[in-house]
Amino acid sequence: MPEEEYDALVIGAGVAGMEAAIDLGDMGFKVMLVEKEPTIGGKMLLLSKVFPTLDCASCISGTKTSTVSHHQNIRLLTYSNVDEIEKSKSGFRARIIEKPRYVDASLCTSCGDCEDACPIIVPNEFDFGLRGRKAIYIPFDTAVPKSAVLDLDNCIYCMQCERTCPADAIDFLQVPKVHTVNVKAIILAVGFKLFQAEKKKDYRYGEYRNVVNSMQMERIVSPTRPYNAVVRPSDGKEPQNIGYVLCTGSRDKTVGNPRCSQVCCMYSMKQAQLIMGSLPAADITLYYMDIRAYGKGFEEFYRQSRDMGVKFVRGKVAKVEQKVNTDLTVYYEDTEGSGGMKKADHDLLVLSVGLLPNTDIVKAFNGIKVELDEVGWIKVRDEGKSSVLTSADGVFAAGCTTGPKDIPDSVLEAGAAASQCAAYIIKKMGSPIEQ
Repeated sequence: MPEEEYDALVIGAGVAGMEAAIDLGDMGFKVMLVEKEPTIGGKMLLLSKVFPTLDCASCISGTKTSTVSHHQNIRLLTYSNVDEIEKSKSGFRARIIEKPRYVDASLCTSCGDCEDACPIIVPNEFDFGLRGRKAIYIPFDTAVPKSAVLDLDNCIYCMQCERTCPADAIDFLQVPKVHTVNVKAIILAVGFKLFQAEKKKDYRYGEYRNVVNSMQMERIVSPTRPYNAVVRPSDGKEPQNIGYVLCTGSRDKTVGNPRCSQVCCMYSMKQAQLIMGSLPAADITLYYMDIRAYGKGFEEFYRQSRDMGVKFVRGKVAKVEQKVNTDLTVYYEDTEGSGGMKKADHDLLVLSVGLLPNTDIVKAFNGIKVELDEVGWIKVRDEGKSSVLTSADGVFAAGCTTGPKDIPDSVLEAGAAASQCAAYIIKKMGSPIEQ
């Protein structure tokens, strides 16, 4: 394919990447926005509400996904990976591989007939395995682009989807497309990875069905939940005694993450309040090391949670055991009360997993050094000057690329990255108006 020319390349189309692309596009710069998933929006689209306001998460992010998809200065590539980035005369040359969807997105009408016809059911990543999806599927109702994607790894080639599709959009002959893009600057907005809770073996995640991680609980309390009500996965029973283990995979040298993830305390309190709205009689206990409620309105949100009846226990959970009826017993060290080892029973346990670096993108840089800090996040060149300048000239970072952040801070930093990126392009190459 012929080489394409853009002012900036934004890698990652979560809330930070979308914000940065929109800001640059509004300034008149031509932007290529690349997302590895079949749809844009990132993890924010998976949330039910945001703290501390309890506003609808999808309502906020939905306006951004719509703006991105219709913006005249933004070219969107989904289901694509940046394979290589190298220096060029204009700034950078990036090689992007667009994976085949095996569905012609220009023909797909999102009718869902192919999904209904498909006989294969596999765990749904959108719901973190709590329910299934078909081998050919539309990721979710508000997906952008709203086009089906065929998971060839789980396809049995029965051809039912092809026979059923009224638009003849199924194309098993699609191959990867290689895009070569020349840009003047790059913004990294690659987000974060969730801590894999199964690494904390004493908590028995993946072994006991009533031990779930916080993103699974986020889906359970969401209006688009996988179940008809807030129930536990093992037997469909409404839980009446729920425990939260904060700092699962954070502030823990044994799993290689000594840092605080910044958001776990607050999102756990948010979920507790939402659960109490659905299950007013439920008892909710948060086991914590320290409550870190440091943002605007956070302390008030914490006090509100206590006033609503959420129980806060300062103690480190040591292990979890399962009873015959699949209820759970939590053993913890009491670090605030009388001290010593104690135990408590719960019928559902939520592990508040932390945020880890998602910086595989640095491997794509050929001959360009983008430094990481001691934990693995993208290293900021000079925190006193700017939180978005990386060690590589012309490469900027936004959102959780440089460390754990909540949504407002990610959006704020995305605006800063767009501003710095625009200033860099104008200084080096001239303004988009002059071009």
